[in-house]
Amino acid sequence: MLTVLLLIKWLFKKGGKPVVKNYTSNPWLITIKPGWRGTPLDQNGLFIYEENPTIISIRAVLKFLFQKNPQRQVKKKDTWRIAVRKNESWLNDPADKIVWLGHASFFIQLSGIRLLIDPMFGKLPIVKRYSELPVPPGKFLNIDYILISHAHYDHCDKKSIKLLSVNNPDAKILTGLNLYQLISKWVKNPIISAGWYQQYYLEDKLTITFLPSRHWANRNPFDGNTTLWGSFMIQSAGSCIYFGGDSGHGSHFKTIGELFPKIDIALIGAGAYSPAWFMGQHHQDPYDAVNACNALNAQTMIPFHYGTFDSADEPMGEPGIILKELNEKGDINGRLKILEPGEAYLV
Repeated sequence: MLTVLLLIKWLFKKGGKPVVKNYTSNPWLITIKPGWRGTPLDQNGLFIYEENPTIISIRAVLKFLFQKNPQRQVKKKDTWRIAVRKNESWLNDPADKIVWLGHASFFIQLSGIRLLIDPMFGKLPIVKRYSELPVPPGKFLNIDYILISHAHYDHCDKKSIKLLSVNNPDAKILTGLNLYQLISKWVKNPIISAGWYQQYYLEDKLTITFLPSRHWANRNPFDGNTTLWGSFMIQSAGSCIYFGGDSGHGSHFKTIGELFPKIDIALIGAGAYSPAWFMGQHHQDPYDAVNACNALNAQTMIPFHYGTFDSADEPMGEPGIILKELNEKGDINGRLKILEPGEAYLV
């Protein structure tokens, strides 16, 4: 489905190589990066990752569609499936924790404040789901914040957000610029949209900052990059947690590490990366994920974005194997913690 949307998007895009022509932000929020002019916009008024703008040529799309996967036989024999812990006790445990729910979905609790990131409780229209949700979605109650990194269907799921809204009508939804226009059609919850390097105004003893990622966003073939994508830094009195969202590799990791010199935990995507020549501008392989964690200078790395949906050419079990090898070689400056969905990691 992704490749078809990319092809149609290319056919209807406005011409010219994307270049930065303007900047934008939410004027009601503070910007934390000194000298930052705002989130870049290209000549068509679309959001752009300036260092490496997403460029998808018709030749690349056709090559991706029709070339054979060199790992096809290995992938065919790969029977690995991620184990899911069906344990609900952490839902009512007051301890500070991170729980991976599968794909890019996380439950985080800090000082009694409860957050959900990119909740995706069900299935995608075409891509099969291989891992169950650790707990029934109706059990997510007393949620204070719902963080949505970008508009893609596997991160911004309408059914999941609507269910959470019914059960948590006062939860605030934190997103990137312009995504408010979509989500406000589904729910009546308060929604705050931020540009890159902007902090949300929160009344709780919690600081959340919206940060860059190297990616793109759309909901249909005609709205590419009209909404902003990104990552989040979540800070409480005792913890600093980074969620990288969907991202190819880029210098933004180093910049973020310099702005936040004491990152305790980095949640980094390490899946849906093959073939690298095509997927590398959207997602990181385990090698780049480790490089990103090292650039952030995070004390602990928790990988995600694998094991739930089979959306690229690599075998589903490959990310974990490579990460463990890199860890054994000492290539990870911090600690590697590979979670199973439903496993609570205390912070």
